[in-house]
Amino acid sequence: MTTHVLILCTHNSARSVLAEGMLAHWAARLGRDVQAHSAGSAPCGRINPLALQALARAGIDTQRLRSKSWDEFTAPGAPPLSIVITVCDSAAAEACPVFTGSAGAPPVRVHWGYPDPSNAEGGEAGRQRAFELTRQALGYRMLQLLGLPLARLEREALRSALEEIGRS
Repeated sequence: MTTHVLILCTHNSARSVLAEGMLAHWAARLGRDVQAHSAGSAPCGRINPLALQALARAGIDTQRLRSKSWDEFTAPGAPPLSIVITVCDSAAAEACPVFTGSAGAPPVRVHWGYPDPSNAEGGEAGRQRAFELTRQALGYRMLQLLGLPLARLEREALRSALEEIGRS
């Protein structure tokens, strides 16, 4: 059974998109039955070009990435979510909609906060470096997520393992 993972950020333009791209890439490379999604509570409608550049430099296909609302994941026909990860503090503080989980249970929700690389100091070069470092950090956590026995973990064990990854 496919594990659907939704990564949330307020604008769905940088951190959540980097995470979606990295999770999709590693899941495909490792042959894991995991589907990556991202969304925002107030999507800006475009992906930050520096996020696309960081992914492209890492050899990640960015063609299917787009900025979208979390409302898409509450609509009829939305994928049954197993995991919801917030990657920005403002999205973590918001009241999320009710997402449909697999087997009728709500998805496991965790927070892995990252600073917004768009706000990095040092001009364009500083922002590019921040996007690259954020991509690498998210990629490392996504590899750790994919290393979990997702199909066998009970909800609380999964939550605990994901929280531990968030502390790494």
